[in-house]
Amino acid sequence: MPWGMPAPPNVRVALFTRWPEAGKAKTRLIPALGAQGAADLHRRLTERTVATVRSAGLTLEIRSTGGDPAAFRDWLDVTEVVDQGDGDLGERLARAAEALPVLLLGADVPGLLPQHLSDAAATLARHPAVIGPAADGGYWLLGLAAPHPGVFRDVAWGTDSVLATTLARLPDDTPRLETLSDLDTPDDLAQWPGL
Repeated sequence: MPWGMPAPPNVRVALFTRWPEAGKAKTRLIPALGAQGAADLHRRLTERTVATVRSAGLTLEIRSTGGDPAAFRDWLDVTEVVDQGDGDLGERLARAAEALPVLLLGADVPGLLPQHLSDAAATLARHPAVIGPAADGGYWLLGLAAPHPGVFRDVAWGTDSVLATTLARLPDDTPRLETLSDLDTPDDLAQWPGL
């Protein structure tokens, strides 16, 4: 698909993030950064991701946890904030995917550019799904333009099998975006000294 192809106007980005509270945000980075340092990094990553979505010209919906939705509205200057609700990650993603088309995205992908999101949204005009593989065996983005029942059920979240499990439940010709890296562990920090 050509770069810069216009996105369908109704594609929204459902950005999953949590309130940047010390001791509860980016906990796997606490050994390297301390509780407050990990929370501060999460805050910067979320703000950076929100700015990237805005630069791509896409509709943004925050899927929040760990804080009151009103606090997220004030922090990120957004109007659409929906609490993630209960359940495992699969159940929370499934709820966000009830209204289509949607790009499901996390706030921990420092290499994310507006063009990645524009290309993902444009792909949904021609395909029922699109996926952005993560270097750790997961995915940094999943875009859906049609229902895919079961795509979020019985997934071993947080393991290197997430991408393979998900692809097995999507059409064989599902387009893949560029592989990007999540920032989850102290080892990941070395790739992003500027953060």
